[in-house]
Amino acid sequence: MHDHSSPLLKVIHRLETRSKLGGADREALLGMPCTVRTLNAGAYFVRDGDVPEHCGVLLSGFAHRNKITGDGARQIISIHMPTEFIDLQNVFLDVSDHNVQMLTAAEIVLIPRAIMRELALTRPAIGRALWIDSLIDAAIFREWVVNVGRRDSRTRISHLLCEFSLRLESHGLASSHRYELPMTQEQLADAVGLTPVHVNRVLKMLEQEGLISRDKRVIVIEDWQRLREAGDFNARYLHQKAIAG
Repeated sequence: MHDHSSPLLKVIHRLETRSKLGGADREALLGMPCTVRTLNAGAYFVRDGDVPEHCGVLLSGFAHRNKITGDGARQIISIHMPTEFIDLQNVFLDVSDHNVQMLTAAEIVLIPRAIMRELALTRPAIGRALWIDSLIDAAIFREWVVNVGRRDSRTRISHLLCEFSLRLESHGLASSHRYELPMTQEQLADAVGLTPVHVNRVLKMLEQEGLISRDKRVIVIEDWQRLREAGDFNARYLHQKAIAG
C-alpha cells in the first residue's frame, strides 16, 4: 500500500494537468524513491556547471532560474511555483547550464533523475506529460525573451504582473487578481532587465493610473483589462487549458 500523504501525489497531480495517466502510471510514480529537502531563501538547488543527481519538484515556496554574466550581473530567466518542476531538463542533460535558487524558503521533493528518466522512456503517458511540461516551460521562456528584448519598462512590468496573477491563481495562491508578489523589487528588476529604482518608479506609475494597488508585497490588479493592454499580454503561451488526451 502506498502512503496517501506521499509528496509524490503532488508530482502526479502536476503531470495529470499535462496529460492523462493510467492507474499503472500513477502506481509507478508513487513507487519512486524520494526525499524531501527544505531550503532557505537564497539557497541554491543546483549551480551552473553542477552534475545533478536529482530532479526537483517544489512542494511549497518559490524558486527562480538565473544566469550570471561574466561581469557578475544576474538575469532571472524564470520563476517557479509550488508543484512545478524546477529542473526537468536535467533529467536528460548531464550538466546544469544555469542556477536554480530559492526566492523564498521552500520544500522540494527530490527524485533520482535516473528513475525519472527510466519512467519517461518506458511509460509513454508519463513521458508525454513530462514533454508537455517542458514545452510549456519553453513557451514561457520565449515570452520572457520578447518581454526583456522588445517591450518598454511599463509594458514589461505590466506583462509580468499579469502572468503572475494567472499562474498563482492556477496554483490556488491568488484570487480576484490579488496576490502576494513572491519577490523583492531587486529580484523583479533582474527578471525584467531594469534597475530596482526604475521598477519602483513604474510600479508607482501603474498605481497612479489606477491599474494596480499595493500594500507592501501584496498586489491587487484594479483594472485587469487595462493592465492586460498595458502589458501587451495574451495568456496563450501559458497553455493553462491545454490538457492532452
